[in-house]
Amino acid sequence: MGLSLILYRCAARMARPLVRRKLARRAVAEPGYAEAVEQRFGDYGDIPAYQALPDMPLVWIHAVSLGETRAAAILLRELRLQIPSLRLLLTNGTATGREEGRKLLLPGDIQVWQPWDDKASVRSFLRRFRPAIGILMETEMWPGLVAECQKAHVPLVLANARLNEKSWRGAKRLAWLSRPAYQGLSAVIAQSYADAARLREVGAPVQAVLGNLKFDVQPDAEQLGQGQAWRQGAQKPVVLLASSREGEEQLWLDVVLQSKALAPAQQAPDAIDSEASHASETPSQSLCSVQWLIVPRHPQRFDEVEKLLTGAGLSVSRRSQWQGGPEAADVWLGDSMGEMQLYYGLADAALLGGSFAPLGGQNLIEAAACGCPVVMGPHTFNFTQAAASSAEAGAALRVDGMAQGIAQAVLIATQPALRSRMQQAALHFAHHHRGAAKASAQMIAALLESTEGFVNTGFEASIFDEESRG
Repeated sequence: MGLSLILYRCAARMARPLVRRKLARRAVAEPGYAEAVEQRFGDYGDIPAYQALPDMPLVWIHAVSLGETRAAAILLRELRLQIPSLRLLLTNGTATGREEGRKLLLPGDIQVWQPWDDKASVRSFLRRFRPAIGILMETEMWPGLVAECQKAHVPLVLANARLNEKSWRGAKRLAWLSRPAYQGLSAVIAQSYADAARLREVGAPVQAVLGNLKFDVQPDAEQLGQGQAWRQGAQKPVVLLASSREGEEQLWLDVVLQSKALAPAQQAPDAIDSEASHASETPSQSLCSVQWLIVPRHPQRFDEVEKLLTGAGLSVSRRSQWQGGPEAADVWLGDSMGEMQLYYGLADAALLGGSFAPLGGQNLIEAAACGCPVVMGPHTFNFTQAAASSAEAGAALRVDGMAQGIAQAVLIATQPALRSRMQQAALHFAHHHRGAAKASAQMIAALLESTEGFVNTGFEASIFDEESRG
């Protein structure tokens, strides 16, 4: 064991009280964080130890938050086809991820919190459940977890893996800790060749580049149809601020309140075409010609966003209060979880949340799968490849800031020919990039079969006995 890992483990152990305090603070806004807190530190109460059976593997998937959990759902669907007898062990790190993860469970499956990355918590987790294989989603790398899985002979796969430039630079600075962790993985399935190159440089064993799992999302027909039906009945075209993050609603509001002072709307880029030259409305006129729909990313902010809007003199209609459909108001507020496909079906164009503040952007693939044109801001470093590819395909536009974004989104929503062309480009873009889920599931199933069979016999009592000896 390297000195760096020993020091890291000591720091993780000492940080336990800080973690507890952070969870308590977050639980004030999101009560889910107060649920089963002791699981995070290896105490699973009356959850029985998993009894592994031949040809019935316990497949562990770790998806930290909401986005990763939705990607995990796509992969899990294919894994269940490849390995019909599998049982799922699902771990999450956030309350929204855990709530979404409940939808994935079948009888016999298990869901617990991600263990905190100190030795005792991780060993307790592995000893209780003894998974046959572990699948970490996208960016989740925990040095202590990887080290303990190596000792317990649990193969780890980093699936749908991505590593942006900022994280890559950080991993290189902390190479003394990050490189052994990446090297300890059994396999890495990268989203893009750029991700693969960065991952290899920090020591990860990249075995394939298969694309982004999220392209394999299958829009819920009922949700999408309901949204489209409501859009047909709307009095104006609908523009959506999708998965907005803290500060972005204020940016939007500032533009709306100051719109009378703005210059005429800019033409759409040549790549889209020149219909914009026919648009003579100023942004203030255009803002009045559309219905605005805002869907905050995190549920604990629904009330906060409503207060912001009403404080500025705007009327608000909340999705949770709709009976037969949307009610008349300046702004519709999407205050529900798990209905993004309904909102994309309702929208004629969408502003991509997380991209107008320096937060890295949100997933725009779901919008494309629903045929919704996207306008994204300058900050898309969490989805670099998807953002670039969608813009190249004509499914999305990139702008420099919120004012330009609003002007372009309104333009798309109010120009039928332009909107139709972008809708078709979005659907084609989403369809063209599918296939990662099936290919990833096949690789994982093959790795599982090539190890020690479906029953994990690699656990050695001696590595756990160290715990009792201190």
